[in-house]
Amino acid sequence: MTHLRGVKPTIVPDPSPITKTPMAPKWFGAFAKLEWRRIMPPLVERRILTEADMGSVENYCLAIGRIRLIEQEIAAAGEVDPKKHRMQLQSMQVARQLAAELGLTPVSRSRPAVRNDDEGNDNPFDI
Repeated sequence: MTHLRGVKPTIVPDPSPITKTPMAPKWFGAFAKLEWRRIMPPLVERRILTEADMGSVENYCLAIGRIRLIEQEIAAAGEVDPKKHRMQLQSMQVARQLAAELGLTPVSRSRPAVRNDDEGNDNPFDI
């Protein structure tokens, strides 16, 4: 039996990337703004984001913001509301998927195209 596995495309610098960290959207909540400020500088530095990617970045920050807000509400209430817990789990799943797409996870950052340490060196055996 043959097992087929998909290969995820590597993230490569775009020919027309965003080169300056944009401000977080004004309509973001506090937690989403904090996440935006945390992730945007390294993403911009890697030169992998274009205007077309900003919706995914916004959605990732909103999901992280929702996770943190719900956790804060659960802690304040002292009990877990099943509906909020479901929303939090869904937000965690979305955030995890978008983080992988954006190169924000350890695995996605370890891809050679995302790392900056071997720029200009096409031979993986060359030291």
